[in-house]
Amino acid sequence: GSMQANQWQSVQNRTFTKWFNTKLSSRDLPSVFDLRKDLSDGILLIQLLEIIGDENLGRYNRNPRMRVHRLENVNKALEYIKSKGMPLTNIGPADIVDGNLKLILGLIWTLILRFTIADINEEGLTAKEGLLLWCQRKTANYHPEVDVQDFTRSWTNGLAFCALIHQHRPDLLDYNKLDKKNHRANMQLAFDIAQKSIGIPRLIEVEDVCDVDRPDERSIMTYVAEYFHAFSTLDK
Repeated sequence: GSMQANQWQSVQNRTFTKWFNTKLSSRDLPSVFDLRKDLSDGILLIQLLEIIGDENLGRYNRNPRMRVHRLENVNKALEYIKSKGMPLTNIGPADIVDGNLKLILGLIWTLILRFTIADINEEGLTAKEGLLLWCQRKTANYHPEVDVQDFTRSWTNGLAFCALIHQHRPDLLDYNKLDKKNHRANMQLAFDIAQKSIGIPRLIEVEDVCDVDRPDERSIMTYVAEYFHAFSTLDK
């Protein structure tokens, strides 16, 4: 229902804001605090696209005082996204200038899919299916405690995160010593180790996975994709 939609929206809002900021942090740029407001002049959106697309978008209004200048900037960003063949349905410059959060989150998800998830490849499967297969293969030794069937409920006990770390870096975590019943502690442990020792940004919160009936799929995928990218370089 709409209650759940609101819950997902607030989780996505936090996760996507963090994803956005980890990309911006590679340059000396201000952070996004509120996706509704901070993208409205188009500047951070253009800068994000320049970072993840690794190209220059050309001239834009660097001091957009008037609405028309903000609309021009956002339009430039959207035209770039379309030029890369990414689907942009029902979103125009005014939606971002006016802070329509639902559409802004949809836009950022399109970017995450393209720039963080689309290049995942496992046994010929790509993107979401490839990421799922990678998780299943890497956690096969931890079955049946870990049984990754999806990017929602399969992650709520924290053990899948611990298993992914232990499979690649057994020096960092002793899987057999975990109290398997303490979901929250295991998830916290995985998030801490992933951030401190592997450099995986903490894009989701423990309670976003633990305290809900069904975690937000897009947020979990965004975070798990970071594990894939960190570990597939190790695997090679």
